[in-house]
Amino acid sequence: MASDDHQADPTGNDAGAFATTHWSLVLAAGERGDAASDRALENLCRAYWPPLYAYVRRRVSDIHEAQDLTQAFFERLLEKHYLVEADPERGRFRAFLITAFKHFLSKEWDKAKAQKRGGGRAPFSLDFASEDSGSNEPADQITAERLYERQWAMTLLNRVMCRLQRELERSGKGQQFHCLKDFIGGSGESSYAVAAGELGLGESAARMAASRMRRRYRELLREEIAQTVSSPEDIDGEVQHLFDTFSG
Repeated sequence: MASDDHQADPTGNDAGAFATTHWSLVLAAGERGDAASDRALENLCRAYWPPLYAYVRRRVSDIHEAQDLTQAFFERLLEKHYLVEADPERGRFRAFLITAFKHFLSKEWDKAKAQKRGGGRAPFSLDFASEDSGSNEPADQITAERLYERQWAMTLLNRVMCRLQRELERSGKGQQFHCLKDFIGGSGESSYAVAAGELGLGESAARMAASRMRRRYRELLREEIAQTVSSPEDIDGEVQHLFDTFSG
């Protein structure tokens, strides 16, 4: 786990936990496994289980069955049953996770369907209620695989935004975040003049502050992606893939 100075929060979102939640740490441990690798894998699973749930919701009609399957998968995964059975490439955690989940479904479908809801030893609590507010029921009938990729991207971008918000709030700039966050994507719903007035700044100062936020957002995005790939060389490709999921 992270040091006392950089304790990870229960969701695995804390910026200080970067080094201890890295996918490369899990891969480095290989088949033997160790405590640090186990914690790293659990932190990654805590962060990125919603895309798998979105995937299985598209595959099965019963919400309770989808919850059972998702929970059962993580019980198995965190016991390391699948680290040696799934995709041998395993370069990206995103690709590993969906490959392992499909493998699990194909082998364990009947067994998982027979389990009672909440049965077994849950490795951690999955907040299904937060994922059942309608976001997993898109109007267009995209495939389960496409939905997984899109939900992965949304989960990752939300984590980055939350990290940026916490950083600014800790430095006493929470109001700046709330007034300028819409400009991170390049355009806000209101004008810089309005945001500047709310912050008591000149318009040029508000633009500079927004520029700094965008720069930091990009840095955090690369950090977040680095946690889910096995080498720095994979980051650029994963960034491109992230934004490609929203096109078409």
